[in-house]
Amino acid sequence: MMKFKVLLVGSLVAIGAMALLAGNITEKEKQRVELAKAPSEAGIEGKAKSEEWAKYYPREFDSWKKTKEQDTLKDMLDKKPYLVVAWAGYPFSKDYNAPRGHYYAIQDNVNSLRTGAPTDAKTGPLPTACWTCKSPDVPRLIEEDGELEFFTGKWAKYGAQVVNPIGCATCHDDKTAQLSVRVPHLNRGLQAAGLKTFEESTHQEKRSLVCAQCHVEYYFKKTEWKDAQGADKTAMVVTLPYGKGLTVEAMEKYYDEINFSDWVHGISKTPMIKAQHPDWELWRTGIHGQKGVSCADCHMPYTQEGSVKYSDHNIGNPLKNMDKSCMNCHRESEDKLKGIVQQKMERKDFMMDIAFDNIAKAHLETGKAMEVGASDDELKEIRTLIRHAQWRGDMAIAGHGAFFHAPEEVLRLLGSANEQAQQARLKLVSVLAKHGVMDYMAPDFDTKEKAQKIAKVNLQAEIDAKLKFKETLEKEWKKEAAAKGRLAPNSVALDPAVDVKSSYFDKTKK
Repeated sequence: MMKFKVLLVGSLVAIGAMALLAGNITEKEKQRVELAKAPSEAGIEGKAKSEEWAKYYPREFDSWKKTKEQDTLKDMLDKKPYLVVAWAGYPFSKDYNAPRGHYYAIQDNVNSLRTGAPTDAKTGPLPTACWTCKSPDVPRLIEEDGELEFFTGKWAKYGAQVVNPIGCATCHDDKTAQLSVRVPHLNRGLQAAGLKTFEESTHQEKRSLVCAQCHVEYYFKKTEWKDAQGADKTAMVVTLPYGKGLTVEAMEKYYDEINFSDWVHGISKTPMIKAQHPDWELWRTGIHGQKGVSCADCHMPYTQEGSVKYSDHNIGNPLKNMDKSCMNCHRESEDKLKGIVQQKMERKDFMMDIAFDNIAKAHLETGKAMEVGASDDELKEIRTLIRHAQWRGDMAIAGHGAFFHAPEEVLRLLGSANEQAQQARLKLVSVLAKHGVMDYMAPDFDTKEKAQKIAKVNLQAEIDAKLKFKETLEKEWKKEAAAKGRLAPNSVALDPAVDVKSSYFDKTKK
């Protein structure tokens, strides 16, 4: 009798456990099926608003929203003041912070001193192209207005239109949720380089190419055109300089042959090229790129929750979640890997400091040579050396992760930059001596304040102008965007904490 009772109880427990397990499996399967559903064929309404995607992809959206935690402001000009001298006469000499989370893409662009203080849609220092990598509103506007119209005019033209930061629609089709690129410049660049287009690429390749929409070197190509009314207009079209190849030297040759410069240096009067953020090009040369490891493998690792596997959209430093990113492939301890990364960064910083110290001094010595009467003919070769030195050095550092993506290439470029800058300085010794200057010493630029004084940057005036802009035109932009439904009610653009945490100029004023 006792055995029967034990068996009965055991059977009931087993049946109950199996029922619970079956229910759990069924519930998880329902959840998995529900989450696997793509948006309707009509697409997501208001697709530029990531908040509208949350009902279909709650885990991805919640993880994307965590990019808000990457809110630290790191003033790179304060850390590396020689950059101010290297960029004298260019907006980067006013303001250059290390990048933060995608959550802040719009506000950091609006708040940057580089974008100036426009008073209406037709004023300000920068073109509309400066919105290109900041928002899924950009491809929407290109589709609505046409590419040439989008790239015509001033940055402030679209201040009330570009309001949603980098998000779901930047990389995904709103009907199928498949990886997608909607900006024309990427395929044009790939074709110019003789590579497959985005659509022809494998899924694994696309997991890097969606990043290459923005994380690449580019320039604004001046393009004359006529609108529907026959009016003459000029567009500044985002273009990838791949016509000669993807190496730094190939891009340098491309720019030289079309006689392109982003600006003329304020001190040395050298026609300069400003590297942007060539993460994709340099990643291709590193071991991860050569082995087929995609950007998403490390920066958006897969995460498992029950039966649901999804890509973590908290895009940031892979060292913050090494168990999901690095340790899938590496067998060293996390501490050892972190030590290796730190060593790579220290080596980059060492070479960067040497190279850009020489570059900055070459600019200053060229300025002195001009002051004492040196002609453009005497300085032509020197300016070419400075242009190439800074281009190579800037390409090595403009992508903040390049020291890890491609450490050998970064050190090679910085070594080449230093060598070219030294050649320029050696030639300057002779030019200066010819004009009676034997003992010129470049002024100190070991602090941001000293460097900006040399570069003639009136920082407080820039800050005051930006604050006035924020109290006037920016408020009008937000009001219009909200009234016309371009923002979701809970949009990050309406988060008061965003503006406070983004405020470089407020921090400077304090």
